[in-house]
Amino acid sequence: MSYTAVANAIKHQANPEKAAFAQRFFRTGKGEYGEGDVFLGLTVPQMRTIAKQHKQLPLKDIARLLKSKYHEFRLTALHILVYQYEKANEQGKKERYDFYMQHLGRVNNWDLVDSSAHKIVGDWLLERDKKILYKLAKSKTLWERRVAIVATWWFIRAGKLQDTFALSELLVDDSEDLMHKAVGWMLREAGKKDVVQLEKFLKKHYKTMPRTMLRYSIEKFPEKTRKMYIKGLI
Repeated sequence: MSYTAVANAIKHQANPEKAAFAQRFFRTGKGEYGEGDVFLGLTVPQMRTIAKQHKQLPLKDIARLLKSKYHEFRLTALHILVYQYEKANEQGKKERYDFYMQHLGRVNNWDLVDSSAHKIVGDWLLERDKKILYKLAKSKTLWERRVAIVATWWFIRAGKLQDTFALSELLVDDSEDLMHKAVGWMLREAGKKDVVQLEKFLKKHYKTMPRTMLRYSIEKFPEKTRKMYIKGLI
């Protein structure tokens, strides 16, 4: 297991046509959220397969992958890290959580966050102090704020909704569309567990929260109710 083996496996499956599409889809142009990101054109299943084949990769080599300019190197690295975290004992989990937080600057696109934040940060913090999430929620870095809210998906699955709603309060006026989507998504998931709490949050914020966030959060409501929220008639 080595960095070179993983890098070669990824490059072997490069697809220029898919890479060109990904460059547009992930908004890599100047001034866009993914500015400077470079794609090789692999699919997520391809990267997951490579990650499974290299699950024992040392952390130093995972760190090298995360430093790469290639998006697929970073995402494959995170898949490997998640696989290792899930199989690790308590000490191993802590080591990989700490590693993740130390390399948070390389978790720098929405799919990188969404494939890893809840599985590592959310799981580790489930029964621990969560103040780091509130610090991240106030970060100037979009991806750190997204890690904060997406990490709570793990809490939601465990039926613990308090932090999702509290962090959503902090992020409800976020200026970034990708945060509107993420917060709305987590509110929707929390609502599946407790619609009363979601409705309480919405009644306080729905007239002023970003429309994308609102639409995501009410996606599972009956059509008539959704229309009333959109029209401001609740």
